[in-house]
Amino acid sequence: MPFSSLSRSLNTRLLCALVGVTALALPAASALAQASYPHKPIRLVVPFPPGGGTDMIARTVAQKLADQNKWSVVVDNRPGAGGNLGVDAVAKSAPDGYTLVMGQTSNLAINPSLYPKLPYDPVKDLVPVVLVSSAPIVMAAPVNSPYKTFADVVAAAKARPDGITLGYSGNGTVAHLAGELAENAAGIRLRHVPYKGASQAMTDLVGGQIDLYMSAVPTLLGQVRNGKLRAIVVTSLKRSDPLPQTPTLAESGYKDFEAASWFGVLAPAGTPAAIVQQLNKAINQALVQPDVMEKLRSEGGDVLGGTPEKFSSLLRAEVPRWAKIVKDSGASLD
Repeated sequence: MPFSSLSRSLNTRLLCALVGVTALALPAASALAQASYPHKPIRLVVPFPPGGGTDMIARTVAQKLADQNKWSVVVDNRPGAGGNLGVDAVAKSAPDGYTLVMGQTSNLAINPSLYPKLPYDPVKDLVPVVLVSSAPIVMAAPVNSPYKTFADVVAAAKARPDGITLGYSGNGTVAHLAGELAENAAGIRLRHVPYKGASQAMTDLVGGQIDLYMSAVPTLLGQVRNGKLRAIVVTSLKRSDPLPQTPTLAESGYKDFEAASWFGVLAPAGTPAAIVQQLNKAINQALVQPDVMEKLRSEGGDVLGGTPEKFSSLLRAEVPRWAKIVKDSGASLD
């Protein structure tokens, strides 16, 4: 065989051998990288400003992961567009387990039917890791407000249509839609005042710039406990444990009324299953710790946990459920 032909043959064999070795090495390298996970800080994105319920839940989980696993977990607040900006940033991040999001009902289940051009698909572009908590919505008023019951609100609203202001954190949130549903059920109209986050809304509510505010229990509970706000009604079927004196809308004459917000951790689609399972196990372990359970429950939440599959099933069921609620309520974005 001529030297040139022999050389080409040897080069071809060498190349094939190298390709084979590389092919064998890739899974091993991937397994090694996953085995050493995490070897750098994990970023947990909160798609809302600091100080709200989602932020509190995320920081509680992040701190426990740091304590029990010695991981570095950095909470990164990315507010905007009803939570869409933060969720979209995570959906487009590298699927390596180092960028996660604390998503919730509004930006995962409601926004797909509320925004005509949502930049992400919560089912296709994200992989559920674990459900963390759920909480009902509460309607609150300043402690010196004349509104002590939901019946008071209804009577005043019928006397002054569109004259009573109702604030909430962002159009299309669970609180917004719960307010719309409550108005429709009672046959009243309130004047809506959307906020970009809870902090400014709390200042305005306590100061009397708005009459009412609706949000998940964790956001309002502190101000209720310190005597600055009065909880009027909750949207769950049963009373909230931290607000045992506050009636439900179902108790107030609106049978079967229910609207709650759930929270969970998700990663970009394509994140290796081994990393998802590792995160799921670590967060589940955090959620059963007495201090974490006490923190979430004392703030008005129910601790959930479970498998990624459980979260995925919930998400797939909630998207069409809230699409119907959006349509029936007539809610729309400005």
